[in-house]
Amino acid sequence: MEEGTLKSPSHCTGTEDDQARQWDTREGCEVRQILDRVADKWSLLVIALLDRRTLRFTELRREIDGISQRMLTVTLRQLERDGLVRRTVHPVVPPRVDYQLTPMGATLHHTIQALVAWTEDHQDQIAAARTEYDQREAEAKSTQMAMDGA
Repeated sequence: MEEGTLKSPSHCTGTEDDQARQWDTREGCEVRQILDRVADKWSLLVIALLDRRTLRFTELRREIDGISQRMLTVTLRQLERDGLVRRTVHPVVPPRVDYQLTPMGATLHHTIQALVAWTEDHQDQIAAARTEYDQREAEAKSTQMAMDGA
């Protein structure tokens, strides 16, 4: 097999000399589908919260600002399906359901922590880049409006 060639539409592999991994970016690619799931903003927040402790649905909803009941339900089901979250139904009245990270979900949390650390390290640079971009856009818009009005 040629260096960097993908084995199948869903396979992700690095090159022989262990350079950066390459993956198939097509929508049907399994690796892309998993990345889409774990990189979703709601999934990141759920995984981060469940790393601390086991939580009930209502506790998760209370902790995640802006998430709807439906979106939290969908997110938890998808994470459970992917083996990242375990759902435990307790046979009590009223019903009690707990959510916790699986061991695989816990390993993903370590990766998320690295992403958060990177974000914290670069937040000032990102804020400066955004300000610079916004100023350029405002100047371009102002110039365009002046040209249109002339």
